[in-house]
Amino acid sequence: MADTSIPNNNYAIETENLDIFYGNFRAVKEVNLKIEPQKITAIIGPSGCGKSTVLRAFNRMNDFIPGAYVKGSILFHGQNIYSTNVDPVQVRKRIGMVFQKPNPFPKSIYDNIAWGAKINHYPGSVADLVEESLIKAALWDEVKDDLQGSALGLSSGQQQRLCIARTLAVQPEIILMDEPCSALDPTATLKIEDLMRDLAVSYTIIIVTHNMQQAGRASDYTAFFTMDTDRAGKMVEYGLTEQIFTRPQHKETEDYISGRFG
Repeated sequence: MADTSIPNNNYAIETENLDIFYGNFRAVKEVNLKIEPQKITAIIGPSGCGKSTVLRAFNRMNDFIPGAYVKGSILFHGQNIYSTNVDPVQVRKRIGMVFQKPNPFPKSIYDNIAWGAKINHYPGSVADLVEESLIKAALWDEVKDDLQGSALGLSSGQQQRLCIARTLAVQPEIILMDEPCSALDPTATLKIEDLMRDLAVSYTIIIVTHNMQQAGRASDYTAFFTMDTDRAGKMVEYGLTEQIFTRPQHKETEDYISGRFG
């Protein structure tokens, strides 16, 4: 993927008439979405509406699903990430992913963070990178005296912050989060939300969540998805989170946010 330090537009990611298919089934239909840089964007909507499918498309994770393909385009630095000359590995390096369930490697805390740097031949001090990443993930003070301890011995909330630190160590520009708090207790959830807000100073964050309170608390922008008449996912409304939650333009959005459906 061409390395350009200055985006060709003002958006972190921009989709143009995006359709996503699993074989003959169109899971997502005609999505046009402009993600603002260094902001938190929440994608909300009922189960099956294509939220996670869209999120995974942003760093080509759907490539691993047999029969999955896209029509339209997803622009990153003005380039379609699905062009034939784009290396998906480089896409995933620059657009990182944090999954629903914490998935630390069965290695030490240190090796979890250092792994990506080593395979990418990081030229600097790996030890400094590990420390910096753990500090950014608000985990350093809790683990600095036990870096060689097993990552699997951490609490669920700590494991999720470790996975965020592991993503940060690869030095992405965008962080995707797919229901990152669904397996966590309320205290750990609030820590992740506070961390997201801190990280948004330097990174663009896109989160899929079923938690309306979380979307309202943590995000700057919200995209509401639902299913079209042909059962394909569609984006109904997108805007500032305050506007979406207090002055939605579509009744369908209002009904979902108020709990009348979904």
